[in-house]
Amino acid sequence: MKIQLFGGIMLALTAGSCAQVKEQAQPNIILIAIDDLNDWVGAFGGNPQAITPNMDKLAEQSVIFQNANCPGPVCGPSRSALLSGFMPYTTGIYGNANNMLDSKLVQEYATLPEYFSKNGYLTISKGKIFHKHTTENGMDHGQWAFDIWEQETGDGKIQTDKLYSRNKGIINGEKVADSKFTEGGGTEFAWCPTEGDKEDTKDYKTAQWFAEKLQEDYEKPFFMAVGLSKPHLPWYVPQEYFDMYGLDTLKIPEFHLDDLDDIIDDNGKRMFSPTEDFLWANQDEELFKRAVQAYLASTTYADDCVGVVMDALNNSKYAENTIIILFGDHGWHLGEKLRFRKVTLWKEATQLPLMIKLPGMTEKQYCNKTVNLIDLYPTLIELCNLPEKALLDGKSITPLLKNPELEWSPAITTQGPGSFSVISPDWHYITYEKGGEELYDLKNDPMEWENLTRSESRTIIEAKTYLQSFLPDSYADKLPQSDKDKSRNDVDLTIKPGRDLNTLK
Repeated sequence: MKIQLFGGIMLALTAGSCAQVKEQAQPNIILIAIDDLNDWVGAFGGNPQAITPNMDKLAEQSVIFQNANCPGPVCGPSRSALLSGFMPYTTGIYGNANNMLDSKLVQEYATLPEYFSKNGYLTISKGKIFHKHTTENGMDHGQWAFDIWEQETGDGKIQTDKLYSRNKGIINGEKVADSKFTEGGGTEFAWCPTEGDKEDTKDYKTAQWFAEKLQEDYEKPFFMAVGLSKPHLPWYVPQEYFDMYGLDTLKIPEFHLDDLDDIIDDNGKRMFSPTEDFLWANQDEELFKRAVQAYLASTTYADDCVGVVMDALNNSKYAENTIIILFGDHGWHLGEKLRFRKVTLWKEATQLPLMIKLPGMTEKQYCNKTVNLIDLYPTLIELCNLPEKALLDGKSITPLLKNPELEWSPAITTQGPGSFSVISPDWHYITYEKGGEELYDLKNDPMEWENLTRSESRTIIEAKTYLQSFLPDSYADKLPQSDKDKSRNDVDLTIKPGRDLNTLK
């Protein structure tokens, strides 16, 4: 990579450049968070059939982190960690029902957007950035963390005659008699085309809102947080995106029906079984293909929304002085390990797409080091030359932007107290609080089909011991569930006045 790729940004990180830095405007930031996006993006190679031209175009001028990981394999803990700077095992935010505002650390320390507001940035947000919660006074969307925030809106009407829903036992709009596998919690496992034009849908309207914001004038550098909700379930997107993926040529991920047999607890009992989602989809190859088609359609829809924002940026006066970070909040299974969704410690759920473009970058470069979303807070502080912030759990990955080949530590993901994933480019170790371990040789077994934890091979024992050395010495208890009055949809306006930027650390 050419030195010139990093332009003025890197001048802020090198000695003897202070005078020159003062003459240059501080960089703007656009953070694009895409809910439930896995590596089915062209630049990441997770599925060569994925159609993502806008993210691929951005990737051509970015550093592509091929082994980026989430702090927790579900929306709330992952986003709370990224935005607070503290890992789930530090705060006790292990599940979606845990509100980060109940953490004493978050009550005392500024979140990422608040820290940028505190240090001279104008922070702007729309769409899902924080995981939302109900409170005693309304809905907490994380609106309190931004200077300018607007709630997303959009038409969500669907073509019910084309609906597929496991939970409701519906196939192609028809209720199936004695339908199997309808039990199970979580968001409805469903998909179908929406009615109307894409311009009226929620994520597209969010993207258009940011496109308009990029035409405005600002007296301060801006920090824009763009939240896109697809490909999160249910997969309701316009018909045109389904039409891009013909069932005749569509391939489903490879899976082994005995894949879970070698994952046993301390008593020799198998720990996991196929999920209801998988069992339902696997009844029929066409049904399985339709599930994959719906996820791909939702991903391409999200890609179009990214294109709206990126086109607006490229045609604005901010194009040459804006840092762009695009990421998924965790991974997503589509049949691997005999399941769909997330909330596991396997690589399909813990790893995610992450790309970073700095002003002046003109070439694509790959980095295979294991980084974590927890690292973005200190990274942005360093890139923007803000005052260093103590106690953050992550470490700046700015050195990898300069040299992607540097030696780097393994990354940690936690699913709950005592349950951890520790992963390096070559090895993946998993341990569970209730007993049971897994170890995978990622070079020879990237799909994690053979659990090696009971092997007596010296190489395998050394790899396991090395990864175990990165496990935290202690971990916080889980915070109590925080959802209050779920009937309230109005925005809680009482939170922001209590978040004094002058006193938050």
